[in-house]
Amino acid sequence: MRDPAIIRLLPDGLRLHLHDGPIDLIIGADGEAGEVRKAYEAAARRFVTILDELCEELPLLRAAAGIGAKRLRGVVAQRMAAAVMPYAEHCFITPMAAVAGAVAEEVLGAMISAAVLSRAYVNNGGDIALHLAPGESFRIGMVERPDRASLFGSATIEAWQPVRGIATSGWRGRSFSLGIADAVTILADRAAMADAAATIVANAVDLPGHAGITRVAACEIAPDNDLGQRLVTRDVGKLTGEETKQGLTSGTGVALELLSQGLIHAAALHLQGCTRVVARGNEFAASMPLEVAEFVRSAVHA
Repeated sequence: MRDPAIIRLLPDGLRLHLHDGPIDLIIGADGEAGEVRKAYEAAARRFVTILDELCEELPLLRAAAGIGAKRLRGVVAQRMAAAVMPYAEHCFITPMAAVAGAVAEEVLGAMISAAVLSRAYVNNGGDIALHLAPGESFRIGMVERPDRASLFGSATIEAWQPVRGIATSGWRGRSFSLGIADAVTILADRAAMADAAATIVANAVDLPGHAGITRVAACEIAPDNDLGQRLVTRDVGKLTGEETKQGLTSGTGVALELLSQGLIHAAALHLQGCTRVVARGNEFAASMPLEVAEFVRSAVHA
């Protein structure tokens, strides 16, 4: 039996903290005080049911996605499966690749159904669902690596833009990665979509067979994880400039393909002090030190 869920306001009195097992949310909302209160109450009500729902279908959520996969029942589980389906034909992926984003979406949906808000976000360990009323915006920071708050750039999300989901993945993060990216940040229509895409692009930033990269079977670290015997990255030694470029180029190619398919709107790939940004033209206002940034634009919108 696990401990009861934690539901509390943070010391600033403005943000809500929800914690249950592996799920840890930071929630913020802007609006009239009564509306924010209703939104937070709705978030808490929905939150306390989510983990049990996911646990009921956990074996299926940890199984490979694909056309032959058994249909999931829960609304969050179905959202996870839908987010990873575009990748299932080309690589091994399970619905768990989108769990954090899907949970953030579900809680945000409960909030905006219950209250009138100008802005709101649900941050599930760096996978973020956004709500923006007309005329509103968010400025987001992009981290060098998921395990520490060190920013290499920022982007502004305006209400008129389609982005409502942000996710970051990398080998140093909470989840396992097959690649060597310090961080890949994805902007997409929804948080679950961003979560799945961040996993795919971060896996693609890689140098297969490199002697300075330590990999371990995922099951040796977490026996019940969804990756089984697949090798996950545990350490990356110092790379040369050419090696860094090669690893980023592999990931950039995948990000450009996802961009052309409409699965993402932008991606920032970071590896050992170097960054590549993939975006449609100048659609997104981004700011980062020019000495570490290489911009790669979609050929369709060049």
